[in-house]
Amino acid sequence: MKIKCISRAEEDFTRERSQDLQRVFHNFNPSLRPMERAVEYQRALNAVKLDKIFARPFIGAMDGHIDAVSCMAKNPNHLKGIFSGSMDGDIRLWDIASRKTICQFPGHQGAVRGLSASTDGRVLVSCGTDCTVRLWSVPDSSIMRMDESSDGSTEPLAVYVWKNAFCAWGGDHQWGGDQFATAGAQVDIWDHNRSEPIRSFEWGKDTVISLRFNPGEPNILATSGSDRSITLYDLQLSTPVRKLIMKTKTNALCWNPMEPMNFTAANEDCNCYSYDARKLKESKNVHKDHVSAVMEIDYSPTGREFVTGSYDRTIRIFPYNGGHSREIYHTKRMQRVFCVKFTCDATYVVSGSDDTNLRLWKANASEQLGVIVPRERQKHEYNEALKKKHQHFLRLRAFIGMHRHLPKAIFNAVNLRRMINNAAMKKENRRRAHSAPGSMPRQSQRRSRIIKEVE
Repeated sequence: MKIKCISRAEEDFTRERSQDLQRVFHNFNPSLRPMERAVEYQRALNAVKLDKIFARPFIGAMDGHIDAVSCMAKNPNHLKGIFSGSMDGDIRLWDIASRKTICQFPGHQGAVRGLSASTDGRVLVSCGTDCTVRLWSVPDSSIMRMDESSDGSTEPLAVYVWKNAFCAWGGDHQWGGDQFATAGAQVDIWDHNRSEPIRSFEWGKDTVISLRFNPGEPNILATSGSDRSITLYDLQLSTPVRKLIMKTKTNALCWNPMEPMNFTAANEDCNCYSYDARKLKESKNVHKDHVSAVMEIDYSPTGREFVTGSYDRTIRIFPYNGGHSREIYHTKRMQRVFCVKFTCDATYVVSGSDDTNLRLWKANASEQLGVIVPRERQKHEYNEALKKKHQHFLRLRAFIGMHRHLPKAIFNAVNLRRMINNAAMKKENRRRAHSAPGSMPRQSQRRSRIIKEVE
């Protein structure tokens, strides 16, 4: 009789430099493993618990400013550099890896209200309340190290004096071009080689608060004004394109880099609203959870989530299509947050607050820093797949996954807002029940917060 058997060399399935770990061959027949689903669920539950245990989002603070941090900008050409401007006119370039100042840009006599870097990362544009726009040369990334024999300051390439103060958090550079825009009494379009604006836009007489260029269409510009409006401009046209008026003021807005037709607005009513620029009759999504005005917003380079900074002294990270935040970051010493930015690799979040500090956070609170060996990376990916598979289970989602510790003031404010909303909803339902059928049509919050759309 001829017998065939499987023969394997042990050295082919043993890890190098070790003789104790051998590959185990599994039979994936479900009849042999009847408890597979229960085991996977328990592993997912343990993975969520471990995330809660190892959640350490705060990395460190970057000290240096002597006044409140008012604005920040990323350098697209350098991964670990970020610019910050304060209310005393000081502008600094920071190295995120060492959390130290690399270079200073002195010159503004008032608060710095806008910072933006060119796409190639060579020019920094700043504007402030001293009615000046300044262009700065950014040092090369290969020599981004402050010399001990000097103070690390540089002189501006050009200084443009204008008739109006840039009193809003406005200032953005065009993607892939030499033009930039500033916000104030009107929207001004500048060129690097011109000392005066090449074009100005105005729709109404109210102050423009913030503006952002579209990453997909460099000629499209979105602004928010103090008259509760959101306006779209096209640099190829002589007049504005569309205007949207809401019930409350929009403090900041940001385009989705992966879906350039969508943008999210940070509003004064504690919520964020995502819109499609092609259809402004109603918002796509309402992002809730803050208990005070949302001051700043920035999208991750992946476009899957965004970070917000609020007047309630917290930072929250939202999914781009979710109504509630997945993370909330806070410290005892952090005051009102005026600016937040994702780093260019979507790994960290940098926040600037009223207590003169920049703080560095992990985008994923339980992420392991440093070098990860392949077996650890494989284990992390397996845990993430398990959590995604079992994310709809109530015990994982509500009791463990979504629970976050809140400061006492935020906790009380959340309960108070919930009571107010429930009372308003109960009152509306009672009025609708005692009214004629059809006299009080229901309207969602996505549409009710919009007063009108002007074309």
